[in-house]
Amino acid sequence: MAHGKKLVIVESPTKMRSIQGYLGDGYEVMSSVGHIRDLADKKDIPADLKKTSVGKYSIDIENDFTPLYVESDRGKKTVTELKRALKGADELLLATDEDREGEAIAWHLLETLKPKVPVKRMVFHEITKDAIQAAVNNTRELDHALVDAQETRRILDRLYGWDVSDVTRRKVGQGTSAGRVQSAATRMVVERERERMAFVSASYWDVDSTAIKGADAFAVRLARLDGAPLARGTDFDDTGSLKKAVVVLTEDQARALAEALTAAGAASVTAVEAKPGTRSPKPPFTTSTLQQEAGRKLSMSAKHAMGVAQRLYEKGYITYMRTDSTALSTQAVTAARSQAVALYGDKAVPANPRSYRNNAKNAQEAHEAIRPSGEVFRKPQDVSSGLDRDELRLYDLIWKRAIASQMSDAKYETTTVTIDADAAGQTATFTASGTVYTFKGFLEAYEEGRDEKRNDNDRTDDQSLPALSVGDALTLRDIEPKGHATSPKPRFTEASLVKALEEKGIGRPSTFASIIDVILDRGYVSKRGQALVPSWLAFSIVRLLEEHFADLVDYDFTAALEDDLDAIARGEQNRAAWLQEFYFGSEGHVGLRNIIDNLGDIDAREINSTKIGDVAVLRFGRYGPYLEVPGYDPETPRRINVPEDLAPDELTPAKARELIDAPVGGDRVLGQNPDNGRDVVIKDGRFGPYLEEVLPEEEAPAEPEAKPKRGAKKVVPPKPKRASLFKSMSPETIDLATALKLLSLPREVGVDPESNVAITAQNGPYGPYIKKGTDSRSIASEDMIFDITLEQALEIYSQPKYANRAATSLKEFEADPVSEKPIRIKDGRFGAYVTDGTTNVTIPKGQTPDDITFEVAVQMLADKRAKGPAPKRTTRKPAARKPAAKKK
Repeated sequence: MAHGKKLVIVESPTKMRSIQGYLGDGYEVMSSVGHIRDLADKKDIPADLKKTSVGKYSIDIENDFTPLYVESDRGKKTVTELKRALKGADELLLATDEDREGEAIAWHLLETLKPKVPVKRMVFHEITKDAIQAAVNNTRELDHALVDAQETRRILDRLYGWDVSDVTRRKVGQGTSAGRVQSAATRMVVERERERMAFVSASYWDVDSTAIKGADAFAVRLARLDGAPLARGTDFDDTGSLKKAVVVLTEDQARALAEALTAAGAASVTAVEAKPGTRSPKPPFTTSTLQQEAGRKLSMSAKHAMGVAQRLYEKGYITYMRTDSTALSTQAVTAARSQAVALYGDKAVPANPRSYRNNAKNAQEAHEAIRPSGEVFRKPQDVSSGLDRDELRLYDLIWKRAIASQMSDAKYETTTVTIDADAAGQTATFTASGTVYTFKGFLEAYEEGRDEKRNDNDRTDDQSLPALSVGDALTLRDIEPKGHATSPKPRFTEASLVKALEEKGIGRPSTFASIIDVILDRGYVSKRGQALVPSWLAFSIVRLLEEHFADLVDYDFTAALEDDLDAIARGEQNRAAWLQEFYFGSEGHVGLRNIIDNLGDIDAREINSTKIGDVAVLRFGRYGPYLEVPGYDPETPRRINVPEDLAPDELTPAKARELIDAPVGGDRVLGQNPDNGRDVVIKDGRFGPYLEEVLPEEEAPAEPEAKPKRGAKKVVPPKPKRASLFKSMSPETIDLATALKLLSLPREVGVDPESNVAITAQNGPYGPYIKKGTDSRSIASEDMIFDITLEQALEIYSQPKYANRAATSLKEFEADPVSEKPIRIKDGRFGAYVTDGTTNVTIPKGQTPDDITFEVAVQMLADKRAKGPAPKRTTRKPAARKPAAKKK
């Protein structure tokens, strides 16, 4: 056999380019562009398997849970190219990431390509010349235990998701779903909101003042009265009751104290205590802590942070970004310490290198921590020309954290001063504290952010205190009573939810971002600033799962599944035996199948109902949440819309009563339609305010006959004209002229000169659009309904379907080398898609816009062009049915 090149296969085209440069001419580096195959869709399942478990799940449950895999359309093209390259190769190096997902991709490649040349597994944690060459010289065999663990996770999620989601769709609503990890995360957010809803606030007062010694002034706060401690927020429980004996000042008492202290005006120092302290640096980033800090410091979502980190890794700037490890290699420790000394001096690092132990539950120590790549860490200013804004900001964060992790402890001294003053015979004791850093240490480089804490108003800001001694006389000025109220637990942010998931052992570093993305995308959670607010839909989903799938959403059970998957990854547990127990049950576990088969009756109405005190019942229906109260007719309850922006914890009984008692904004007469003399009124309907022309009594539909005569022609009663208001309009301010314009819709824009078909503009449940025959196209805004011209409409129709969607691009790249038009990723009717304005390609399932690089986008468009236009569907007419033979 002639000596050929060695074929190296990686997942990413970006990584492919970098590695090719390091390996040279003796190697050909190609990309699989992620997974080449996955569990089959229903359309790809052979007819003879349709009625088996394979037909439902793409998994043969009766035969060791064997999955049915098929190549994706993109995967088929990739496989063809890889097989062509493999023919000229004398060795195959599978160089996908060294985690379960990467190992599985390598296995799928091996199963599909069926190479006849030697195969080696090549792994690396950073894309540098030294790391790549070391990986080539230190290959290993494929780790089948890791492959089993990933395959088990995929099968587990398919079985859980499809079986449980079928129940949520039937009992809560179409489009809902449940997932092994997403449901646990949703439950955590809902439980926090329930705690906020049940929370009872307590009020307490204290007194603030400014103490003066000579030219120096500092803030003090009242801490004790006649030796008894004053109440702080932490002294109350969630019911508003005290947890211990403290003095709770009322407003009147606090004001009386302030007046007495002002009258006295003097105080003296009774104690000065100074305590030294040290602060140690945090470990370098893991996937979880990187997502948390990127959220706190850079306001990046977990998904966005991981997408940026992926690009930094593939470009060779950082080590692998999916890791639980807090360890650094000897090379990295040396690089961090030497750079810290160069930047901050010899005392910046301790005598011995630091090492860290990971306390995260279910930690996988497969890699190093996330750090800048290479033997010498490149400074952010030295790499700025090769990075975009977000890449540079995240790299700067990673660089600072890695250096700080090897630096010396910070040293400080906290001084607490106690001051007594006389308040009409009572001893008022004030305190103040100040912290001075005597050595900043790692704080020169980096300080970790913090999440919002309960009762943050109890914190006193550190300040600079003057030199004080016991017995010093002070003057009190600006004495002011201050009222406080206890606060409930803060809502989760993405950062704090990631932290909570990690602490409970739910999910893995690579899944946190996708978990949050799913619950946001499903509408279970929305963002208010950085806070995650659950929807009433989430309340219904969680209630259904808690009442009927309690084991499956139990946090310990969910975490235990991760332990089991780890055991499979270590080769300590058999994949098929474990799935058999999970699905069919055992002595210690009920089994998913048994739960599904024995659900019994589920009252969908009850599942979707929440009592709001004794005032009303909130129900979640097909079109969202509403309050239900008795109406004038006992058989017909009254329904009141719940504002979309009202969070569940804000819907108190008092707020519900306010919504119920609010005057109905409907039935206000705006005027008469001059064309027909009918009154135009504004009404408040189940789905919001709308306009209606009132029919005269003689035109109004009559009561239908109890039973129409047989054969009588059905009389269709006239219907009043109705129109919804635009989102930008208010029922309180709309005028007759605007109302008449809305009632006149649809508006004829003009006639298409080619087809001679009229084009109309109108509003619909999915937003404003234009229509030509059966061809509808979305337009940018509701105002365009009245403003769009025929020329503009024809321009929209000249573009590919959905290319004119109003949504902004999710991502933008340079021009495509073939069409020479900019490539964009947009959000379309059927999901995200890649387009150059002429050719559109839907992003495959299992991939997100963050996974698509410029090279991948170019390849996707090229593949679509090569396939040519999709063939037109034809409807085959059924053969004429022969008449049945007459019986003799």
